[in-house]
Amino acid sequence: MNTNEEQILSAAGAGTFAIGGELTVNRLGYGAMRITGAGVWGSPPDKAASMATLRRAIELGVNLIDTADSYGPGTSEELIAEALYPYPAGLVVATKGGWERPGPGQWTHNASPEHLTEALEGSLKRLRLDRIDIYQLHAPDNAVSFEASVETLARLREQNKIRHVALSNVTREHIERARRIVPIVSVQNRYSFADRESDFIVDYCEQSNIAFLPWAPLGQAKEAHDAIKKVANDLDVTPLQVALAWLLKRSKLILPIPGTSSVKHLEENIAAAGLELSQAAYDKLAAVSHAPASLRG
Repeated sequence: MNTNEEQILSAAGAGTFAIGGELTVNRLGYGAMRITGAGVWGSPPDKAASMATLRRAIELGVNLIDTADSYGPGTSEELIAEALYPYPAGLVVATKGGWERPGPGQWTHNASPEHLTEALEGSLKRLRLDRIDIYQLHAPDNAVSFEASVETLARLREQNKIRHVALSNVTREHIERARRIVPIVSVQNRYSFADRESDFIVDYCEQSNIAFLPWAPLGQAKEAHDAIKKVANDLDVTPLQVALAWLLKRSKLILPIPGTSSVKHLEENIAAAGLELSQAAYDKLAAVSHAPASLRG
């Protein structure tokens, strides 16, 4: 890759957003779920490739990495620290707690105060940090009071173990209830041009200056894939690049976090930071019917 290409290939092309009014990041981040093994379990089949992908992300201007204690479990956080510690100035590592992992591909809720406290301590140790910049409740737990979960994170924030509290896989009601307890700086839900169940939550986040981190940026419906393939072919880019460009155009507070364990795919994703969709292409994709949403991310 020549120097001119290096200058163009940068997450900075997507612009910036200040999470919580103080953590300024490039709007195209990186999701670290896929650097684990099959079923989001254990070590990756090619550890060197995962490590190289993390390091390349930093070289390409990524300064927001999203992970969770349940990815592995623990493996993703350990690899991030092994590859990147001591962390470069300005890097924001966001993690989550609230799931337990009985085995590969298996996820069970546990957002009890006791579990969240233990999960945070584990994340701090694995990430080699004294404080987590952004700590997200991975999902509400129907067996636990939502207020009790959020109050636990608020208390850990008061203890300076969390800088900012955030939410994932939530409704607008959850966000409003949480904000009565502690400031919420970001929301992470499933969202794409084809899966717009969280459309009104994006709008709410805009009104409240809360960052929105979408996961599953391609959606699932076949008609969605057909629509995006047509736009991608017209522009001579990949469908995922178009999907990411659509998200970046949808709102200035959307911070996509595509994940991969391949340097090649990472570079393709980061190239979307400089892709500007026409209004016609944007509207065409916005008209695609959304697919049903599900939890996790």
